[in-house]
Amino acid sequence: MGRYFNPGNKGFYKVKKNQIYVDKSLLIEKLNAIVDSNDCFVCVSRPRRFGKSTDAKMLSAYYSKGCNSTSLFDDLKISQIEDYCSNLNKYNVIYIDMQYFYDMTTSVSDMIDFVNEEFIDEINEIYHMPLRRNKLSLLLNAIYNETDEQFIFIIDEWDCVLRDDKSTKEDKDTFLVLMNELLKEKEYVALAYMTGILPIKKYGDESAINMFDEISMLDAMTYEDYMGFTENEVQYLCNQYNMNFDEIKEWYDGYHFDNGISIYSPRSIVRAMTTKKLGNYWSKTASFENVKKYISSNYDGLKDAIHRLLIGDKIPVDTSTFSNDMAIVQSKDDVLTLLIHLGYLAYDSELKSAYIPNKEVTDSFVSVVKEVKWPETMKLIQRADQLLEATWNQDEKAVSLIVEEVHDSYVTSPLKYNNEDALSTTILMAYYTAHDYYTIIRELPSGKGYCDIGFIPLDPTNPAMIVELKWNKNVDHAINQINDRNYPRAFEHYQDNLLLIGISYESDSRKKDYKHHQCTIVKYSEK
Repeated sequence: MGRYFNPGNKGFYKVKKNQIYVDKSLLIEKLNAIVDSNDCFVCVSRPRRFGKSTDAKMLSAYYSKGCNSTSLFDDLKISQIEDYCSNLNKYNVIYIDMQYFYDMTTSVSDMIDFVNEEFIDEINEIYHMPLRRNKLSLLLNAIYNETDEQFIFIIDEWDCVLRDDKSTKEDKDTFLVLMNELLKEKEYVALAYMTGILPIKKYGDESAINMFDEISMLDAMTYEDYMGFTENEVQYLCNQYNMNFDEIKEWYDGYHFDNGISIYSPRSIVRAMTTKKLGNYWSKTASFENVKKYISSNYDGLKDAIHRLLIGDKIPVDTSTFSNDMAIVQSKDDVLTLLIHLGYLAYDSELKSAYIPNKEVTDSFVSVVKEVKWPETMKLIQRADQLLEATWNQDEKAVSLIVEEVHDSYVTSPLKYNNEDALSTTILMAYYTAHDYYTIIRELPSGKGYCDIGFIPLDPTNPAMIVELKWNKNVDHAINQINDRNYPRAFEHYQDNLLLIGISYESDSRKKDYKHHQCTIVKYSEK
């Protein structure tokens, strides 16, 4: 048993000893199907705290000849598969935590030397063969030629060099040459499984390692169940830990894939279950500072896109322009695509759009925007706080004035501001900071239809709110519709503290400058 070559199973043993362990062992079945085939190259990219290293430790424990892992896997789902034992502890495993090697050295060249030295020394000690080679690839090829034994590569944080701001183009090229020499067209490779945050860097047809199937937040291919905790797994944990699934879903759901599978951040779910508290367990990842940098770049249209994202809109994005290199970000689409890979946005593949997935990430996003300190955004946040206070105080005049100011200052397409859907964008923009206090739902089903916007309080001491919008109609029509269609029915737990809010916008095509918002606020009382 070695540290890097044929490592033991202590890492996975500790994972299974955690207070919460979710069985993802059927990933092994998928990989067993491609071992020693032309399809044996898999690169899985997903955000931090989504279980990448846990999977890597599991795979190492399963495949490595350096241990006996029967007792670790016999109670897992993979043990029910017919060929479960076919590859159990049957392969030479090369386990590389690339971040460790990178952190231990001062340059990419030194890192490559360190990798070669550590592995060559360890492998020579195990094989006791006169294999004098100064490159790991040459040594592995010599062993394969001598013994006909193949190797499984498990490379965690494979892209750490490519993500580092200090890495030069030469550094990255040097690193990719190493990966190419080690893996590409080598008969000794039975399986190469890599994890990272970014997919393979795009070099067109010249890509150094273009043989990998790329599993990412843009396209999980057939690996959706292994990108995080699934909804069924989260429901099971909610039952086990007596947590409200609907509240957990509001806070942590939102990453959806083509076949309807939703995934959750394992780190966030585990923390919520073990602490019995819903909160933001994700924002201060190492990517936080990078997100600030990219958002503050404000490529054309980016600031407006961020504002729209924060009110719940989906923003079209061309993901094909991003080169999967954090040093090469040249447009709004590049920034949005990078934010998808980092987990700050989710991706709707049908609409080809980005969106903020849940409340936890909304909180993280707002934190980033506040630290960026765009002057107009800071003013919007200030006015949003004032608007919420005015609403609670039922100050109809102040609400009307603030909504009108937000429309004039932040709604970029006034010519399209001629229906209730467009008005809802202004209202959500005006209530920019209400996410700190409410779950906000557009088109909330209730009574005999859908109320335009529902505000469900996170703290029951704050009033619930129903907002109904009207264009070119008297504001009283809004309140009448709320009552006539029994919209308060969806707020049965809040009816002793419920505000009914009607907001209207009047315009006149014959008078270019004529626009006027009105508001009425009524405290609900059951009849």
